[in-house]
Amino acid sequence: EKKKEKEKKVKFIGPSAHAIQSLGDKIQSKLIAEAAGVSTIPGFNGVVTSPDHAVEIAQEIGYPVMIKASSGGGGKGMRICYDDAQVKEGYRLGSAEAKSFFGDDCLLVEKYVEDPHHIEIQVLSGRNPATGELDILCFAERECSIQRRNQKVIEESPSPHLLPSTRREMIRQVKSLVRNVDYESAGTVEFLVDKHQNFYFLEMNTRLQVEHPVTELISGDGYDSGNYVDLVHGMLEVAAGRGIPQKYLDLVDRSNAEGEAEDGGEGANVRYTGHAIEARIYAEDPFRGFLPSTGPLVKYVEPPPVVGEGEDSCHIRID
Repeated sequence: EKKKEKEKKVKFIGPSAHAIQSLGDKIQSKLIAEAAGVSTIPGFNGVVTSPDHAVEIAQEIGYPVMIKASSGGGGKGMRICYDDAQVKEGYRLGSAEAKSFFGDDCLLVEKYVEDPHHIEIQVLSGRNPATGELDILCFAERECSIQRRNQKVIEESPSPHLLPSTRREMIRQVKSLVRNVDYESAGTVEFLVDKHQNFYFLEMNTRLQVEHPVTELISGDGYDSGNYVDLVHGMLEVAAGRGIPQKYLDLVDRSNAEGEAEDGGEGANVRYTGHAIEARIYAEDPFRGFLPSTGPLVKYVEPPPVVGEGEDSCHIRID
């Protein structure tokens, strides 16, 4: 990988091929997460070989369970099952759908977390050119629980559900995972969090997600102040071998003395200011159950960059 980059005089902006491949498969990434001490959903850490095998696993775990594709995402190949018959049907439909979308019909079975909050932690990691050690920045979480057909509709940060103590422990585990795979660049670690603040690893996206502006807008002193983290700039600096800019590292919140003493700063996040919400624009037909709608765009009007005045104003960023 590095030899080819050197020969072609190019540099890939992103994590290593090893990190992408090892975290791209849900079964493999779950094993890696467990090895790093990350909380995972109870389930079978292997390939499900048949409908009867899926039923056997489901009975051991206890219903309800979720069947989902080992590769890919976006809810494809995903089925929630409450009994043996649903597991057999879910295996048949899920494997066919996974094969169609991802070219891989491998499925996994795990405990279904009811009424969960979908929480993700943004990461920016890079090797410090002076020390050779990984600098890891973790940001206040994004909540993306409002979804339609397993596609995110609303993103907000920080989450109204998460307690500061839960955030701190999640970040500590995220940093352990990042070190375990020697991850460099931006990425997102996704979790499910239940009503009791128990959290479980879902997957790590080894790229910069489209919802990253939600994190940028409230990082540091906020987007409008100019003293915030530009994640794309951070990725470019890391790829160039210069590491994470010091001005970004200086934004880590060290104000929790008790937390710092307990975990040595491993649970600290980049400080944040305010609250940000992202609403994705979908072309849907409300008279047909909000199914995707196609056709020409006949009118498009952007909202103004600032709404309201004074302390009641808010900035609108359009991407």
